[in-house]
Formats: sequence, C-alpha cells, structure tokens
Amino acid sequence: MGSRLQIQGDESVLLRVTHSNIKSFSADVRFSLQMTVEAVKEKLWKKCGTSVNSMFLELYDDTGAKIADVGDDARSLGFYSPQDGFRLHVIDQDPSSVTSGGWLEDTSLVEKYKISEEAYEKRDGTFRKFKEKFGHQHPSDHESKISDNFMEDFCANIKVGDRCQVEPGEKRGVVKFVGQAETLAPGFWVGIQYDEPLGKHDGMVKGKRYFDCPPLHGGMVRPDKVKVGDFPEQDPFEEEEI
Repeated sequence: MGSRLQIQGDESVLLRVTHSNIKSFSADVRFSLQMTVEAVKEKLWKKCGTSVNSMFLELYDDTGAKIADVGDDARSLGFYSPQDGFRLHVIDQDPSSVTSGGWLEDTSLVEKYKISEEAYEKRDGTFRKFKEKFGHQHPSDHESKISDNFMEDFCANIKVGDRCQVEPGEKRGVVKFVGQAETLAPGFWVGIQYDEPLGKHDGMVKGKRYFDCPPLHGGMVRPDKVKVGDFPEQDPFEEEEI
C-alpha cells in the first residue's frame, strides 16, 4: 500500500501549534508537506523550547477531534494528511524541561528581590530621591507636549488579528492590541505578538496586561512602525532550500 497522501510539488499547510506546558502558546506555522516529522520538530524546537528528543506530536482537525499521533520521525508530514486550520499539539515529555512548572507564564513563581520601605528611604542615589530633587523643577517637556490622541490617525487601518510587519527589522507577527496604554506615554500604541521570540514581554507592560502571548514574543510599538497586510510567517528553512 502507498502512503495516505500523494504529495505533488512544493505543497504546504498552515497549522495552529499549541503546547502542553505553555498554555498561552499558540501560533500559526506553515510547514512543507514534504518535511519529515523530525524536521517539523526541529522547526518547533526553535519556537517553543522543547527539545526534539523530548517532543511528541498530536494532530487534531478543525473541530478538535484527534486525527493521529505524529510519531514516526522518518515519515513526511504529508503522510498524516494535515489540512489548513488543523492543530498540531506539542507534548513535552521531559519533566525537567525549561517549559515545565509554569514559570515561563506565571511570574509569581519567580522569587523577587524585596527591600523594606525603611531601608529604601535611607539609600542615596535612588530614583525616588532624584524625583524629589528634580521632578518638580524639570517636568517632562516631551510627555507634556504629547496629546492623548497622538498617532490615532495611523491606527485607522490597523485592527486586532491583522498580520503585520514592524520596522525596523522587518519583524512579522499578529496585531493583538490597538489603543492607548496607561502605563506608557500618551497617544496610541499597537501590541504585537511576533512570530519569533524577538519581543520583550508576554503582553504585560509595567504591571498592566494588554494582551496574551508566549514569553519574549510581545512588543508595544507606535502605529507608524506597523504595516498591515499579507505578511505570512517567514520560514527559517526557506534560504536553505534550493
């Protein structure tokens, strides 16, 4: 008997990828149907941190029904007959994995340095002392000149869910937030979930959550840096193919 799928040319499929340990991780990733399962795992390792040897994959259809265990590293992905919109679920089987324990998502699990109010007050050179000395004398001229609707016009064609490219650097991702951000400077901001870990946070900025995304995939930028349109996820293996 032949394989369950006849692959012609350079066919590909767009799958939603989720992770057993990182509940907030969800990304649309395009795969060539000719890639081996092992190559798929290599690609996913760069995105979610689970090592190839510790990774087990499951394929679900767009209704949530399980289609198959994607367990044969030597077979092509196309053998399992995935379709656009199906979900590829990553199971991390390493109990000591960097993704285990929830600490990548729950910052409350990270022990933080604390100092008493009395001890902080006795210190010299702190931001509080600087603010007390110069804050009233030199208010921020820059922020005082920025209006609340600064760059609002640039947001007219930007909406949550849009694919986008951010300059500089041609970083691609998905728009997750559009609006004013109370913990940032006045004006309008755009929250981005980057396809790669090129951001600075997981959607939380200065204690305020604006959106959810995997760690180091989030960024808040001014809307003039964002271009929306047909910007599919870039394949890191593209340049290696002939």
